Amino acid sequence: MKTLYYNGCVFGSEQEMHRAFLVEDGVFTHVGEDAALMALSWDEKVDLQGSFVCPGFNDSHMHLLNLGNTMGMCPLGDVHSLSEMLARLSAFMEEKQKDEHQWLLGRGWNQDLFTPATGMPTRDALDRVSRDVPICIVRCCGHALCVNSRALEVLGLDEGTPCPPGGTIGKDENGRLNGLFMDAAMPLVQGKLPAPTVEDMKGMLTAAMERLNSVGITSCQTDDLLCFENVPWQDVLQAYQELEAEGKMTVRVYEQSQFTTPEELQAFFDAGYKTGMGNAWFKIGPLKMLGDGSLGARTAFLENGYADAPHEKGLALFTQQQFDDMICLAHKNGMQCAVHVIGDGVLEMVLRAYEKAFRLYPRQDHRSGLIHVQLTRPAQLEKIRELGLCVHVQTIFIDYDTHIVYQRAGEMLANTSYAFWTMQRMGIPLSNGTDCPVEDPNPFRGIQCAVTRQPLDSSLPPYRQEEGMTVSRALHTYTAAGAYDSFEEHFKGKIAPGMAADFAVLSENPLETAPEKLQHIQVQSTFLQGRRVFQRA
Repeated sequence: MKTLYYNGCVFGSEQEMHRAFLVEDGVFTHVGEDAALMALSWDEKVDLQGSFVCPGFNDSHMHLLNLGNTMGMCPLGDVHSLSEMLARLSAFMEEKQKDEHQWLLGRGWNQDLFTPATGMPTRDALDRVSRDVPICIVRCCGHALCVNSRALEVLGLDEGTPCPPGGTIGKDENGRLNGLFMDAAMPLVQGKLPAPTVEDMKGMLTAAMERLNSVGITSCQTDDLLCFENVPWQDVLQAYQELEAEGKMTVRVYEQSQFTTPEELQAFFDAGYKTGMGNAWFKIGPLKMLGDGSLGARTAFLENGYADAPHEKGLALFTQQQFDDMICLAHKNGMQCAVHVIGDGVLEMVLRAYEKAFRLYPRQDHRSGLIHVQLTRPAQLEKIRELGLCVHVQTIFIDYDTHIVYQRAGEMLANTSYAFWTMQRMGIPLSNGTDCPVEDPNPFRGIQCAVTRQPLDSSLPPYRQEEGMTVSRALHTYTAAGAYDSFEEHFKGKIAPGMAADFAVLSENPLETAPEKLQHIQVQSTFLQGRRVFQRA
């Protein structure tokens, strides 16, 4: 079947605009002007009626399985006070809870947005929701959680529980547990929550892919293998394999495979897995490592400590030796790497580890890289360029982080950070994503922030406006740039002959939309390999 799409405004790539394209067997075969393509042979034609069409979006770092899991939790991302959050949890419990043994789970709260300011929630606050039902709520960043007293009892956690390296167990002034667990301490809670089955995970992934399709996403690079502390990574892979066999994959997945020890990583290699293994629907990507925490929770690892809390530097989740061992082992075995770095302190450690790995096990075109890369110093950007690292950023973080970056990092470091345009100008490959469910997966929220350098509500002036992108460049970071990360730049990411026919039809032309209104653009339909996987009602 040959389908001609014409009378559109077609964003082929950052450099090319067209009017029409021809799709055959899931591939773009011709791209150009209406008259030229009308003269070719085709079986059916679709009038785009002037609609803007772009390549399917590629989110370069997210958590697809966790998104599906979160969709079944109490949503807390839009609460603006502690009392509102507790009321939301109470209403959700009343509506959803079947018995007192079932956990009440929520995600998305951000104490910095609470008015009046109350700080992070505590067990005592959650006890006001229930003293009988165990409750666990995860902060928006995914680097902190809070449980109530009943949860502590069920989990068998008390003041004598040892804190793992790289984690924090919160205590009040009297040494009593306050219910807060951060970073490497979170598995003490999450590892004892009810474990989903393979069928459960398939349902989560299917729901999450439907959500991504609704915002034009056809590919994602996702960290899933350690989504559940008590589920082996083999079960996660099985869920994907079964969905693929059943023809239910509606998003192309490049798995950012997270492991925490050389032994676990070696077992992965011994099982036959490595970067590039798989097919167009599901493929093993890089080793993913979680280097530090988040800026909002003050667990990102800063070289010189927090400006608003000088006694705190945050958490490096691995020692220098551990970073060295993991990254060297990966490169020795030909595996790509991608490391979560937010603070400038952990960035320095990871750059040293990459430098050592590349010296000991040199490889051409490794495309290893860094995720987030928020707080940076100029010399570190030069080192990123020198090492040939890719960078996977989340421009949507500007929406919140502009409220806290000077407070947390101090003026000197803040004035050299979130340097997204500088990195591109230096020739550093840079792609874009959302870290979903940390943020909503809608790419246009991040595109707006990339262009305006402001919060979505324009409540603050632009932060380092000189680092803003054009709309075309922002679209590129969400399409072709992500394909480069996964060694698939010759397969997807552009509307061009020979490329996979993955594309989205939009409600408006983003090149003609006021920058502060980009977030309101909707996806009318999404196509994957020429097949429609979403249609707005």
